[in-house]
Amino acid sequence: MPLTIKNLKKPFYQLASFNETVRFFTPNWFAVTMGTGVLALVLAQAATPTTPLFALARILWVINIGLFTVFVMLYLGRWILYPQEAYKIFGHPQMSMFLGTIPMGLATIINGFISFGVPLFGSVAVDIAQQLWKVDVLLAIGCGIGLPFFMFTRQSHQLSSMTGLWLLPIVAAEVAAASGWIIAPHLIDSTQQQAMVITSMILWAFSVPLALSLLTILLLRMALHKLPPVALSATTWLALGPIGTGSLGMFLLSQQSILLASNPIFGPFSHVVAGFGWVMGILLWGVGAWWLLLALGITCHYLRQGIPFNLGWWGYTFPLGVFTLATFKLAQLTNLSFFSTLAIGLLVLLSGIWTLVMTKTVRGAWSGKLFFAPCLQESQPLNKEPEKK
Repeated sequence: MPLTIKNLKKPFYQLASFNETVRFFTPNWFAVTMGTGVLALVLAQAATPTTPLFALARILWVINIGLFTVFVMLYLGRWILYPQEAYKIFGHPQMSMFLGTIPMGLATIINGFISFGVPLFGSVAVDIAQQLWKVDVLLAIGCGIGLPFFMFTRQSHQLSSMTGLWLLPIVAAEVAAASGWIIAPHLIDSTQQQAMVITSMILWAFSVPLALSLLTILLLRMALHKLPPVALSATTWLALGPIGTGSLGMFLLSQQSILLASNPIFGPFSHVVAGFGWVMGILLWGVGAWWLLLALGITCHYLRQGIPFNLGWWGYTFPLGVFTLATFKLAQLTNLSFFSTLAIGLLVLLSGIWTLVMTKTVRGAWSGKLFFAPCLQESQPLNKEPEKK
């Protein structure tokens, strides 16, 4: 009988070896970088570069870079030291979906190079962001194609077990699209600007329509089979991610469409692109508002049962964060106080959730309880030897 995570008794600092940490490191840890990075970006929207709040946002961004670097090293170490065990993730119907968190976590760092890096390093920060964006695009496309392929060929899925996790590999492309529209106006060469704007449009279309179709199926699944188990309660928030990111991307496109004006081919349509972005951004924001209210109601329902903590709680942060960013952008474009007030309220909510989840994550990591790889057939926690038969 395999050991379970409940058998873990020793804290992190008493682990038998560092290799145990590497062996049980899974990509859902990158959700930490998604939530931390998006909070930094939201805080930057509510502050000016000379305020302490902006300095706090910059510190969070730097911390996020450190976390992402450590997580990359740990996960690469798992593939190097335990390649056969690491390979099993492609057959796991839930854990494999978290591979999509890697490019999305990287995207928050890329956007930070524009928000925080440019004032510090100038054009160097733009160059770094541009090169990292290319890597991010490749990772997003790989997740968006590869993971659905494994769903169709290797994994076992049922409608009754469907959750918002299915969205994670799909959404990565539209997150990369939003990053492209953020970087584009900072590029010097107009040809590169236009290429990035067009490429980001393709990435947006690569993701959003498919994500919306999955949301339709998800609504049907919840109507027929009710809510997911309480341990997966945070997955109900994941649907807000593609809606919020899609809305933010369209608002950004409506602004960056001016970069196409000088092109003899795209120029005549730049005003059409701007109008399309504006209208689609508003419509998607409205859908997101509906899902946000629904997610809040579902969470209140779960709270009455008691929600056990796991790394899935980070699913509360990034979707709320991108919807908050879209709300800040909507307030900027409309100059309406209602959206400004709402954006600040969402920021306060996001900050509270992030603080709670990060506190529990640090405690869980220190105790060792969060280092667990369910994709292993003989799943064992850290610092435990396999049972002798």
